[in-house]
Amino acid sequence: MDATEFNQDLLQFLDAGRTPFHAVSAMAQRLEASGFTHLAERDNWDLKPGARHYVVRNGSSIVAFVLGESSLQDAGLRLIGAHTDSPCLRVKPQPELRQKNYWQLGVEVYGGALLAPWFDRDLSVAGRVSYLAGGELQSRLIDFQRPLAVIPSLAIHLDREVNNSRSINAQRELPPLLMQCAEDEPGDWRALLRAQLQTQYAGLAVDEVLDFELNFYDTQPAALVGLRGDFIASARLDNLLSCYAGMRALQQASGAATAVLVCNDHEEVGSMSAVGAQGPMLRAVLERLCGGAAALTQVLERSLLISCDNAHALHPNFVDRHDGNHGPLMNGGPVIKVNASQRYASNSETAALFRQLCRSAEVPVQSFVVRTDMACGSTIGPLTAGELGVPTVDVGVPQLAMHSVREMAGARDPAWLAAVLTHFVRRERLWSEGA
Repeated sequence: MDATEFNQDLLQFLDAGRTPFHAVSAMAQRLEASGFTHLAERDNWDLKPGARHYVVRNGSSIVAFVLGESSLQDAGLRLIGAHTDSPCLRVKPQPELRQKNYWQLGVEVYGGALLAPWFDRDLSVAGRVSYLAGGELQSRLIDFQRPLAVIPSLAIHLDREVNNSRSINAQRELPPLLMQCAEDEPGDWRALLRAQLQTQYAGLAVDEVLDFELNFYDTQPAALVGLRGDFIASARLDNLLSCYAGMRALQQASGAATAVLVCNDHEEVGSMSAVGAQGPMLRAVLERLCGGAAALTQVLERSLLISCDNAHALHPNFVDRHDGNHGPLMNGGPVIKVNASQRYASNSETAALFRQLCRSAEVPVQSFVVRTDMACGSTIGPLTAGELGVPTVDVGVPQLAMHSVREMAGARDPAWLAAVLTHFVRRERLWSEGA
């Protein structure tokens, strides 16, 4: 797989996926360009071997699949999982704030965001807006694209201890500054959204904006960085990088065995939703593929889920934050994530199978175990495994600055991950008869 071409399109995808809605829209466009067609959950499905389809729920989660020629009971499923959401600042329902002659917007913190990097960035807004048009309720994606706001830092002269210790009050310190306005000038956020919709969609008639799900995002584009271009710097690497790698692999599926990609929303806030990994979406699709719940249970015994979510790379300034034998390096290959308390779902058999896949694909592989005296994060792997009972391995590309407004990963690792996943979806048999 050509890493240069891969990374060029990856950077474009990272920029396009400014919200989970935009990420799913970008994935749907790429899937359709490679022969996939959309299925609506409300319709009857006429599925035939070799068919390539995708399903979207809430506009923010997607399940795509290639229906294989081989019997599901014999060959099982090749499942790839990732998530579409990232920590961010979300606009409140009634966001208008006025301080003196400054106009700001109130925000909520979505997920476990690193807050300090959000200061002094050129921010814009994107998401989904619901509105009335001719008496009909409709929804559209919106993206202002240009810098609209900034969260200015307080000058060091007014906080001399800021470099020694700093805590951030999210309610008081995070509202972004949009503009100056006169005391008698109304600040109407919904009117601003209405005007943007009509600008973005020429000829669209909008009577009234009723509601919205909007995020602030950093307008700095994704880029290859470093003296020799060794790294990728971007917002939302966690976890759009995995979504992209899984999508590229699925596009290369041979059609011999059935391959499925699921990219869930709401991982960063617990996954308990109609479209989250702890919700019913994936099971509903798989039961339709397999012909019911009982058949699905049989199929899952022959299946594997590779749950892809980025891993913590060894930080050169904080080497002691890693276990001495488990410090993954950027550009060292995908990472198998293991945790004795089942914060990751990997076990010896699933990890061994992933190692074998990496060896066959000629891709290096690493391991991560959190320090024994530190708490461990989690991902969709244990949740999906718990919902379905499917054998699972948790893996991911190593990265730095996880949950920052701008994260960093190795430039060679994404294509390596996609190469392993491609090998996985093309594999005709996963487990031996005695497994």
